Amino acid sequence: MTERTRRWLVLAVCCTSIFLVGLDTTVVNVALPSIGRDLGLGIRELEWTVDAYTLVLAGLMITSGALADRVGRRRIFRLGLVLFALGSAGCALAPGLDLLVAARVVQGVGGSMLSPVALAIVVSVITDPRERAQAIGVWAAVFGLSMAAGPVLGGALITGLGWRTVFWANLPIIAIVLALTVAYVPESRSARPRRLDPPGQALLILLVGTVVAVLIEGPRRGWWSGWLITAYGIIAVAGLIFARVEARRAEPLMDLRLFRRPPFAAAVGGAVVMFVALNVTLLLGTLYLQQVRGLSPLAAGAVTLPMALAATVCAPFSGYLVGRVGPRLPLRLAGASTVLGGALLIGLGDRTPVAVLLVAYLFVGIGIGFANAPITNTAVSGLPPERSGVAGGIASTSRQVGAALGIALAGGLVADVGPAGLAAATRPGWVVVAACGAVVLVVAGLSPTRPGRGAPTARTDASSEPRPSVAARPR
Repeated sequence: MTERTRRWLVLAVCCTSIFLVGLDTTVVNVALPSIGRDLGLGIRELEWTVDAYTLVLAGLMITSGALADRVGRRRIFRLGLVLFALGSAGCALAPGLDLLVAARVVQGVGGSMLSPVALAIVVSVITDPRERAQAIGVWAAVFGLSMAAGPVLGGALITGLGWRTVFWANLPIIAIVLALTVAYVPESRSARPRRLDPPGQALLILLVGTVVAVLIEGPRRGWWSGWLITAYGIIAVAGLIFARVEARRAEPLMDLRLFRRPPFAAAVGGAVVMFVALNVTLLLGTLYLQQVRGLSPLAAGAVTLPMALAATVCAPFSGYLVGRVGPRLPLRLAGASTVLGGALLIGLGDRTPVAVLLVAYLFVGIGIGFANAPITNTAVSGLPPERSGVAGGIASTSRQVGAALGIALAGGLVADVGPAGLAAATRPGWVVVAACGAVVLVVAGLSPTRPGRGAPTARTDASSEPRPSVAARPR
């Protein structure tokens, strides 16, 4: 086996794990009605099967990435696979809500060790900037495909064999990935292990977890309820303390000065808005097709196929463009396509032709496909290679926050709206999708114009050298 073949086999292993994590983010939404009928649960109870996974996944990603940089990326990746398998088996066997939610928490812990660490492994194995950009394009294609394909695959599995097969199906795939990881994925870690940052990690988990919890609970409880006001206070206090703690540490978990670099800050913001657009499209589209047009879960999922296919086809091409001409062109294509996709559905009605929906989904899929590679590549380039686990965690957390925000926005628009008024209620959501595309066009203007430009070096990156301790600073 040639060295190039081995590198791309490692990419395939990492992409398979990413597919599982992304799939389980969306596929359970389709299974909720079947789970409710089987276990005798209401929708509000069932929502925790989704929320528990999302909360844990988003809260632990950066910490898992930092841990992988220190103790070994393959080691953490393998542990993540085992935990994800145990959580999947627990979900499939769960007799009631409590064990189902607990198993989803275990899945979330495992997933937090897969998404950012898989990206870090890819970055450590594929070091040529041009080849790495292409690899990240493939990685982004698989992640986008997993999110978009969830309704299709979930609908097929549930219709044929029942909701428990959604979780059982993970086990043989994980077994194969685990075997290939042992055989082909090399161990890698930071050449200069950084000190652990327990205060920063605890505060970040609290901060991200509370933000995601607010986005989940806001549409249900009311944005100005007592619980939410308390949560806003926790976010403000945790954010201030986190910034102060990280500024004082010689080796912080997250160097906040990175966000002063426009390309890095724009990449993180771009990841958030693109996943807002994706999740608004998925949730509003699925509800519209099933409740207004009367389609089955499988048929409704099939309508989203143009989005999944476009995301899959465009992402590798986007990675090629990033490696050749830089991120600006693919981001412009992503922004323009997303604007068109949202604009086509702003006038959505009960009898809008399905062809219009298909074309709109196609444009949104093109936007997702072209956006992921340049955004991810720019975020990863914001930190030196020895901190690629943290870089992957930041990129993955941005997506999860965007997903939670998109679901919150979409859920707030259609809460307590019956089928008769659902189409009209979704229209502001399509404005949001178009606005997300416009934001990506702005992000494109802040991105490097050439491949590799703006990437940190050992001498220029603020996080590549230890900062003086507080005691050593001049007063």
